Amino acid sequence: MNTSPSQYAIIFACVLCAVMPITCSLNIRCHQKDKQALLNFKQGVIDPSDMLSSWSTQQDCCEWKGVMCDNITSRVTDLTLPCSTTLPTYIDQEDKSHCLTGSIYLSFLLVELEFLDYLNLRNNDFLAIQFNYSMHSWDCHNNLSLATPPPQCLNSSAIRHLDLSENQNLVINSLQWLSRISSLEYLNLGGVDLHKEANWLQLVTPLPSLSVLYMVECQLKDLSPSLQYANFTALKYLALAGNEFPSELPKWLFNLTCGISRIDLRSCSLKGQLPKELLNIQDLEALVLEDNNLNGPIPDWLGELGHLQYLVLAGNMFSGSIPTSLGNLSSLIDLLVGSNQLSGAVSQRNFAKMSKLKDLDISLSPPLIFDFDPHWVPPFQLEQIALGFVSPHFPAWLYTQRSIESLAIFESSFEAHDKFWNFVSRVPELEIEDNSINGNLSNVVLNSTFISLSSNGLKGFLPRLSPTVAFLDISNNLLSGNISPLLCNQKMLNGKSNLLFLDISWNHLSGELTNCWERWNSLVHINLGSNKLTGNIPSSMGLLSKLSSLHLHENKLYGEIPPSLQNCHSLLIFNVRENSLSGNIPNWIPHGAMILQIRSNNFSGNIPTQICQMSSLIILDIADNTISGHIPSCLYNITALVFNHASGNKLTFFFPSFHNRILINRDSLELLIKGQISEYGKNLHFVTLIDMSSNNLSGTIPPQMLSLTGLFSLNLSHNKLTGKIPNEIGNMKKLESLDFSTNQLWGEIPKSMSSLSFLSFLNLSYNNLTGKIPSGTQLEGFSALSYIGNPDLCGPPLTKTCHHDGKPKETKATDEGGSESGFLSWFYIGIESGFATGFLGVLCAIFLNTKWRHAYFKFLYGLRDRLYVMVVIKMNSFRR
Repeated sequence: MNTSPSQYAIIFACVLCAVMPITCSLNIRCHQKDKQALLNFKQGVIDPSDMLSSWSTQQDCCEWKGVMCDNITSRVTDLTLPCSTTLPTYIDQEDKSHCLTGSIYLSFLLVELEFLDYLNLRNNDFLAIQFNYSMHSWDCHNNLSLATPPPQCLNSSAIRHLDLSENQNLVINSLQWLSRISSLEYLNLGGVDLHKEANWLQLVTPLPSLSVLYMVECQLKDLSPSLQYANFTALKYLALAGNEFPSELPKWLFNLTCGISRIDLRSCSLKGQLPKELLNIQDLEALVLEDNNLNGPIPDWLGELGHLQYLVLAGNMFSGSIPTSLGNLSSLIDLLVGSNQLSGAVSQRNFAKMSKLKDLDISLSPPLIFDFDPHWVPPFQLEQIALGFVSPHFPAWLYTQRSIESLAIFESSFEAHDKFWNFVSRVPELEIEDNSINGNLSNVVLNSTFISLSSNGLKGFLPRLSPTVAFLDISNNLLSGNISPLLCNQKMLNGKSNLLFLDISWNHLSGELTNCWERWNSLVHINLGSNKLTGNIPSSMGLLSKLSSLHLHENKLYGEIPPSLQNCHSLLIFNVRENSLSGNIPNWIPHGAMILQIRSNNFSGNIPTQICQMSSLIILDIADNTISGHIPSCLYNITALVFNHASGNKLTFFFPSFHNRILINRDSLELLIKGQISEYGKNLHFVTLIDMSSNNLSGTIPPQMLSLTGLFSLNLSHNKLTGKIPNEIGNMKKLESLDFSTNQLWGEIPKSMSSLSFLSFLNLSYNNLTGKIPSGTQLEGFSALSYIGNPDLCGPPLTKTCHHDGKPKETKATDEGGSESGFLSWFYIGIESGFATGFLGVLCAIFLNTKWRHAYFKFLYGLRDRLYVMVVIKMNSFRR
């Protein structure tokens, strides 16, 4: 047997330590080669928070942060440098400004650190991997190529555990380097961009010791569904969730001989039915196929997988009933089949032997018929439950459950008596939504940490809260009374509040806004919209320094916005639309705000130039007020409307839940786009809008404003704007909705508008535009209503034709006698001088001259439809 010099060193060290243990522990220090490799690794790393400040040449590297050495040899065996971050609420993403970034010089770690067994760089912000063997001083380095290394350079690392996950900005173009790590047992690349590596499966299968493969959300595309065999020899846990595999389950998965026990393929766009070949995997403990497009029945034969502990099939298109054979799975811990198309009844027979069950999801639409024996006592104690059921009574067996952490009920109908409210008060997390519940909240005390009771038809006054409540959503119910009992009950709160999220919108609440907000300074989100609240916005709201989202829309609030709100430095969304608020537009809105919606109030004055400093603004909606003055030319400084890189996370509330889950609530907003009011929720962060319509704005449209190339919708209608439409409008390539109607704009329609290829709504009506509508473009594809009320416009889609010089050509009615000119004179004189005089003149002409009578009816029939449309539209515009 050949023994390497390093192995001789280890043997010698072991003998020495056995003979002289005290001397060994005092004198053996970090190996110089290991120390230099770590320092080389550090040079490629950017360390903004000095995480590696202890990595000093004056210190033993075995004492450096994150470094662990073998007790005998002092060779580096573990390097653990994950970054710790906190869960975001209303921020773009997790704050990683303190995490390690730059490049990972992986070869320094996997080659030079010969005894490295464990490497964890999880949740940092690394941007690239550098892997170059030629930088290292061993015998094979002169002729080494990354793609075809000499045999003596293979198996270069002893590492068994490698975790680079949650480095979301890390892109790895090639995984060829994995072939050098034949000892690898655990590989986690979750969240790393691998979309350029098409051969990922072929590169991981040859690893003979690989037991755990975790490639979640790596932008992988090909699962090789037709491949018969994949040469995994030790794989036990396969996690590929969150990739795009629009295929059936791959054949190689059923032919694995390595005894795989856990498969996670959730959110992968998989389709087809569950094949019976799954029974080949007799050691299967976890089958996670949630959120795919799988269909057909849930097979009876799943009950034969006796080792199954986790069966997660929720969020697919499975149909039929829940097989009673699943009740034989005595090892089952999680059974999640909600959000499918299942039907029929469910009873205690479906759970006969499930004594270990902890998590149950049978929330379906339409809900299942519950056929449980009212005296049945389940063999399990659940921790998480999600139900949808048809029954007039709350299921009696649920009252036997004493370990519930999370209770969710959807699309059910039942009576909620005191026994029910007492029961749920012991549950930390409640999600009871979209039900028909006969219940009164007036005397209820809510005690859970997370409470969502939206859309249930609940009646009475607002409930009382204990200090443990952090999330409360009781929107869209039938609650009445004022909000003081909820917010001003100091005795109930005992001076403490942990409430972060409050949504009591879409109820029948009345009275004034309370001035008790100083007791709720932990609040991040407030939604009191769509009620009957009145009075002023209280100044105590300015004490909510953490407030990110404020919705007070569709109430009866009046007065000016209190200047104390300028203390809300974290405000992202300010929505007070459809009230009776007055005064000037606030000039203190934080620069980081994303949405300002004050439409349909009584605001006056000019548009403050401070709005131009709100570089993150994506929605500016000030329509339907009495705002005057000019449009600021500095709007081009709103960079979010030039490059819309807004993250959905920034308009989303995240709440930590049990078992590492995250509950998500997305902000939503009603917007007028393309002539229609629609609610935008999930896609709100993609919308970029400026709506200044129905005000008293004057002056011209500033050309600088039209450099907002990321704008989706622009509405300046119903103002007093003059001048030409700037030619720069052609720069707004992403524009889909444009409304300049009912102004005093003049001149020709810019030909540059023909380049707006995404434009699907256009209204230029009722201005003084002239000339020919640009031809050969989609501008001709809009109806005549888009241009009506501009008498000097011509060309398709208008019926008025143009001369060769682009000016309108008069259309004349002719007859044999040539008397049409006299009639047309009478007709146009009638329009210019008044309807009554013209109408009488025409009548006289008709009855005195038969030729004129013939010309009149010929002309009238030709214009009847167009005149009717013009009159109706004009009347509608007056009504507005």
